Amino acid sequence: MSTWDKLEAIHLDALQEVGNIGAGNAATALAALLNKRIQMKIPRAGVVSLKEIPALVGNEEEPVACVEFSVSGSAPSKILFMLNEKAAFALIDILLGQEQGTTTSLDEMGCSILQEVSNILTGNFLNAFAELCNLHFVSSVPAFAFDMLVAVLTSALLEGGYFSDRIMVIETEFYTDAAAISGHFFLIPYNDSLVKILNALGLKIE
Repeated sequence: MSTWDKLEAIHLDALQEVGNIGAGNAATALAALLNKRIQMKIPRAGVVSLKEIPALVGNEEEPVACVEFSVSGSAPSKILFMLNEKAAFALIDILLGQEQGTTTSLDEMGCSILQEVSNILTGNFLNAFAELCNLHFVSSVPAFAFDMLVAVLTSALLEGGYFSDRIMVIETEFYTDAAAISGHFFLIPYNDSLVKILNALGLKIE
């Protein structure tokens, strides 16, 4: 039986709580950066099979914006933050203070904005993990891709040497007066990193 098969509701509840703390911190950081109110919440955290990802984000041939981070330290992992095309454009409009529907393509500024927001989000999530788990994490420089979902997943997972058929997902929702946008964090722990994270949270798992 793999570690994934041993996860219970209490484990996912703990990870969702970590996500909520990270989201709260990230919302505060974004609000300070943009001088506008940004709310965030984590509707759920769970484990999905790779074949379920398109149903969450979009079909396999739909363009998605994906920012990928490699995480070294106590529990080596990879983190993907993914938005479908519509959500990516809507988020850019929010962050630039534009009317929804203004952004219809992704230019250099749009890429830069998505990378910067992803940096803030990932940094706050990692800080929340580190403080609660008392673990050390170091995030890499982000790699950005805007491509078909199947191409992004193939590059991030298969070419990265990840052979499990399941990963952890943390749904993220952004709210402003103008729009509500859904994104997804995918946490991809390598080797025994998942066990280390759960044990550090006080949730013993062998």
